[in-house]
Amino acid sequence: MTATTTLERIESFLPERSVRIDDVADSLGLRRAEVGVFRKIYGLDRLRFDPDTGLFDLVLHSARRALKALPEGRRVRYVVYAHTMQAVTPPHIDAAQVIREELGLHDAEAFALTHQACVSSLGAVDLAGELLRAEAPEGAYALMVTGERAYSPKVQLIPHSAIMADAAAACLVTVGGPGDEVRSFTTRTLGQFAAGLDMTKEQTQGFGQVYGTVLGEVIHEAVARAELSFDDIDLVIPHNVNLVSWRQTIKEMGADPGKFFLDNVPLYSHTYAADVFVNYTTLRDRGRLVPGRHYVLVSVGLGATFGAMVITHREG
Repeated sequence: MTATTTLERIESFLPERSVRIDDVADSLGLRRAEVGVFRKIYGLDRLRFDPDTGLFDLVLHSARRALKALPEGRRVRYVVYAHTMQAVTPPHIDAAQVIREELGLHDAEAFALTHQACVSSLGAVDLAGELLRAEAPEGAYALMVTGERAYSPKVQLIPHSAIMADAAAACLVTVGGPGDEVRSFTTRTLGQFAAGLDMTKEQTQGFGQVYGTVLGEVIHEAVARAELSFDDIDLVIPHNVNLVSWRQTIKEMGADPGKFFLDNVPLYSHTYAADVFVNYTTLRDRGRLVPGRHYVLVSVGLGATFGAMVITHREG
């Protein structure tokens, strides 16, 4: 029997500086009426945004905390840096290599994943499990690191959708361990929306029209692949894009809104590929993750990739 990917430790980090969306409106070119729409309709209110925090300061904090769960004598074989924007550092700096060296994991193979945008962190966890099964020695680990800064207005504002914020997360992964069991991972990419932020008005409208239906289908497909029904799912742990998109998806699914954790949307806004792990740690720290219960981690990336991962929580 093939060993299952397990999540041995998940940690997240948010800068202390919290601002209201009004505070970034001028830099984003948002009028007062548009800020009102983001707040009243899209459900955004505050976000963590600290221009004085560097990229590596952001991502290394949660990575070091996750590594504390590495058993003595075991080694990390892979360091995978998952990010949404293709360019997060100057071209002469390889972010994955810097992260590896700063963490002292000099023997690990380090690389980055980005082409699934905000789904890249879930995709990196899935890939880490496949690599560990395929070519790593028994008992090896992988470290998935995600996080990036909203370093310019161009990458901070998704018009009529989200305002991006700063956050980071890390996940220590192995196969056959005692941590949360990954039961399935499903993605679907709609290439007709590959232009992302550069989509035409018609393409943007088309994406909005299919968004809820496709995301609901991907969630149900992931649940079915895990050999479960949606009734078996305790909570959906989503990305924080906005409340409107989630209400649309919940309506399309005919689901109970209480099964979707949306408390962090007005607090943190959308934090690229880190959302689902920030929300996971919030739930864990509140004691809302129950051993033996099933959860779905869900995100959508511009481009456009929809992703859902079903996990079973274990006592950690």
